[in-house]
Amino acid sequence: MRHYLDHAATTPLRPEARDAWLAASQTVGNASSTHGPGQDARRLLEESRERVAAVVDADPIEIVFTSGGTESINLALQGLWHARPPGSSAIVLPDGEHHATMDTVAALVDEGAELRRVLVTPEARIDPEEFAALLPGAALATALAANNEAGTINDARALAAAAAVSDVPLHLDAVAALGHVPLSFRSLRGEAGGGVGLVAMSLAGHKIGAPVGVGALVTARSARVTAVLRGGAQQRGLRAGTQDIAGAAAFAVALELAENEREDEAARLRLLRDRLVSGIRAAVPAAELLGDPIGRLPGNAHLLFPGAVGESLLFLLDVAGVAASTGSACQAGVAEPSHVVIAMGHSERDARSVLRFSLGRTSTDADVDAVLGVIAEAYTRASGAGTAARS
Repeated sequence: MRHYLDHAATTPLRPEARDAWLAASQTVGNASSTHGPGQDARRLLEESRERVAAVVDADPIEIVFTSGGTESINLALQGLWHARPPGSSAIVLPDGEHHATMDTVAALVDEGAELRRVLVTPEARIDPEEFAALLPGAALATALAANNEAGTINDARALAAAAAVSDVPLHLDAVAALGHVPLSFRSLRGEAGGGVGLVAMSLAGHKIGAPVGVGALVTARSARVTAVLRGGAQQRGLRAGTQDIAGAAAFAVALELAENEREDEAARLRLLRDRLVSGIRAAVPAAELLGDPIGRLPGNAHLLFPGAVGESLLFLLDVAGVAASTGSACQAGVAEPSHVVIAMGHSERDARSVLRFSLGRTSTDADVDAVLGVIAEAYTRASGAGTAARS
């Protein structure tokens, strides 16, 4: 029997989202067409946009559907950079961000951007004061609402307020936070002026049970963003191309379900996670929970296993029927240390010895029991591999 504890990478498709996708896929018509079938498609698309907007507390026109989190992040960062006012070139970037953000900013640095790095705390938290100190005069800033590896939840409200005070546009990566913490785009924007403060927020569908390949960038009406894709005027001219009606419908359904169950599910997952963490630490006393022990995503358990080779530990667990991760799935298959763990002040050796267990709506006590039944032996064997590798 397989036990899946990698919901932060992707979570199973919700049956209701699948049904919504299948039903919407029967609608024949391009939403940009003016004939009857096209307008049928348009109505379904706009209904989905309205439903997404209602959950994240934004105006429907502010919802720009994309192919997922990575595209949303690219649109936000590249779009804000290329639309920046003259004389501004700095990008405020905290350490430990997702690679979709880091790699996009690196490309913009190659185009002439100045990088202003914000160090994170040992818990992978962005200090709002440190963040605010680097904002004045910046072209844009970006930040995680919650760290996708360590699970630490940031003070998004304080970060957005700081950006508003400094008249800097802020992009918030809410991919990991969606469905787990309350997200109100309108509230986070507050009284920010036009084009500054929180102006963009990235979301991904497959993290909440929608199909892979759909997401959204919540983009303030006043945001100054240059399109990355060109070839049409769809979605305020920000994202050209024929729109994915079925994907939008499935995303809307999954998002509504995730929000409706969020509080009860968070309480359930915390109990499972805490039992998982305490059981691992009892079986492997050397194991250390990383990230904030309290202010973290409810299903996240990010642990350091000193002396073990993370890839070996991952393999041994997989053989035993347990699926976990050594970090972001976007870096899967690349044997490199976790940049998040290094940003938290740990050594490269430690950064190669971490596992992320992430629980979701299908997780049960049996999944936790499966991990606890094999983790001690797996750690012993992976530690031996680590010793051999260093000899």
